[in-house]
Order: sequence, then structure tokens, then C-alpha cells
Amino acid sequence: MDRRDWDERYAGEELLWRADPNRFLVSETAALPPGRALDLACGEGRNAVWLATVGWTVTGVDFSAVALDKARRLAADRGVTVEWVNADLLHWDPDGAGWDLVVVLYLHLPREQRRAVHARAASALAPGGTVLVVGHDLANLSAGHGGPQDPAVLFTPADVADDLAALDVVRAESVQRPVSTDAGEVMAIDALVRAVRR
Repeated sequence: MDRRDWDERYAGEELLWRADPNRFLVSETAALPPGRALDLACGEGRNAVWLATVGWTVTGVDFSAVALDKARRLAADRGVTVEWVNADLLHWDPDGAGWDLVVVLYLHLPREQRRAVHARAASALAPGGTVLVVGHDLANLSAGHGGPQDPAVLFTPADVADDLAALDVVRAESVQRPVSTDAGEVMAIDALVRAVRR
């Protein structure tokens, strides 16, 4: 999907996704002291806004101007300040290291594009900084629910750990995420990788 497709998808007053933060973001950052955080492909801003509410100084980047308009409204509703950047991650550079946390949640790109974004995420970290990548696992196609149905944009924890080989990988595993549907609760399978720059 390109920028126009996402702008159309985010059109409308209601949030496309819910306003609560991603469960894995909450659990994987619980022990981190707040600092500077960068949310890549932030969409409507739910995760960036949550980080700001718990004390982080946050920048959110997305190529959908429509999504960022909603993100600004969500931040205003929650009474927090986030810097929003409208940019395509395939061309945007975080301008050097210095981030204590970089999150890349549910960004699904072909392999080489994914590797380039993950490399920039890793290089943006300050010493001791953490990068967290979560997305639909390749196994989700056959054993999980929802998410992209194109295997070319899905990944495994090992794929992401390889992308982040310059860092110390702390956790790399497939995790289950409950999803409520009209037919009841089902499980999605996500790939989760957390790595640290020493």
C-alpha cells in the first residue's frame, strides 16, 4: 500500500485502531527509565501518545498525513505533547544516534526495505538504548488470525534478529496476541524482538 492508500484507510473521524497502546510495548518497556523515544510508522499515534503519558519525550513518524492529524487530536485529548513528523521511512533519516527507545510496530515491508528501516532504527539508538520490533509473524499466515496475507512482507523473530545483528538481541520469539472477533476470541501470532545497543 502507498501513502494515498493509507490516507484513505485512515479517513473518517473514528480511530482505525483502538487508542490503547500495544500490549507488548507496555510490557517490554515497563522496566525502562523514560528518555527520548522514536515511534516509526506511528499511524494514529496510540503508542507514541502512551509513551508520552508515562514520561517519555516522543517523536512519531508516519507517511500518512491523515493518520498524523488523528494522532495530534489523540495527544491533545490526553494532554501530552508529541513531535509528529510526516515522512516516508524509506527515505527519512533519524539524524544520528541519541534515542533511548526506538519502536517499530506492525510495519510490514518487503525484506530489503524492512532491513533498511531496521538498520536506521538501530543506528538511531544512544548507547544503552533499546529497539523494539513487533509485527505479524510469518507463522500467522497458517496458524494465526488477521494481518497481511502476503508472505513477502511478513517476518520471523530470526529475520528481525538478523536485521539487528549489530545490537545485542535480548529477546526474539513468536508471541500470541488475543483478538476479539464476532465469533469469539482468536489468537494472532506476532514476532517480537527487543535489542539493546551497548
